[in-house]
Amino acid sequence: MRTPLQFVLDFFTGGDPELPSAQVPHAESAQPHLPAALMGSTHPAANRHAQLQGFAVSYRFERSRRRSIGFVIGAEGLVVRAPSWVTLREVDAAVQEKATWIVAKLQQFRQRQSEHVQQAIDWTHGSDIPYLGSTVRLRVVERGAVLPESSATVQELRLSLPPQASAQQVREAAEVWFKKKARPLFEERLSHFAPLLGVQWQKLSLSSARTRWGSARIDGHIRLNWRLIHLPLTQIDYVVVHELAHLREMNHSPRFWDTVGGIMPDYRERRQQLRQSALGVPED
Repeated sequence: MRTPLQFVLDFFTGGDPELPSAQVPHAESAQPHLPAALMGSTHPAANRHAQLQGFAVSYRFERSRRRSIGFVIGAEGLVVRAPSWVTLREVDAAVQEKATWIVAKLQQFRQRQSEHVQQAIDWTHGSDIPYLGSTVRLRVVERGAVLPESSATVQELRLSLPPQASAQQVREAAEVWFKKKARPLFEERLSHFAPLLGVQWQKLSLSSARTRWGSARIDGHIRLNWRLIHLPLTQIDYVVVHELAHLREMNHSPRFWDTVGGIMPDYRERRQQLRQSALGVPED
């Protein structure tokens, strides 16, 4: 059975690039039927674009004094440098020739970033865990123990666990609490923005993906990463609007961004905040 058309919002890519018009693929040629597992990458200062093994890769091209074409992959994405005498056609050919290496390195870098981000939260008793742009204090007590009164100034996440509970068990129990908070909030935000966009979402699923904030299928199925609950509501709303807008435009064409901007004029600022958040640099 064919997978319904969908777009995804990934942690460490700029999949919603606003490239110069000559660099932005038309909606009809944006390869919308690629499997969801194939993601893109966009350097924030991208000035060239390539399709590499199903990936949409927008990279920064620079002239340099080096004697050959060089490739560097870092936190912001791919940078390609070439001497002044190399033509752009030769640069494009070299990028295609290195496609396998570039895609593999982008994937490896993204995975390392994701693992680092997920390890950044301290899931131990007394830690302050990010929650809706603020924090909630983690309290782990022995099952059956009498709990002291909560602080009037600090919101607490209280977990009753066996005394021998491992750090992984603490984390898993805390994640259950966050997921229970996430679903009704996400449903409320979807229901708030959908009428404004003139679309209908049919189903919400919570995702635990390590490198993806969310996805939207043409049949109205929205997936949102439960970890969004760690972020401020303004950033959650950006992801919600982004995914709902795909129910009108299953691409990242100018019409898609006009749709997003019509509801959320400050989406660029929200997107940048999302990229700079402690949890990742998401795009789709």
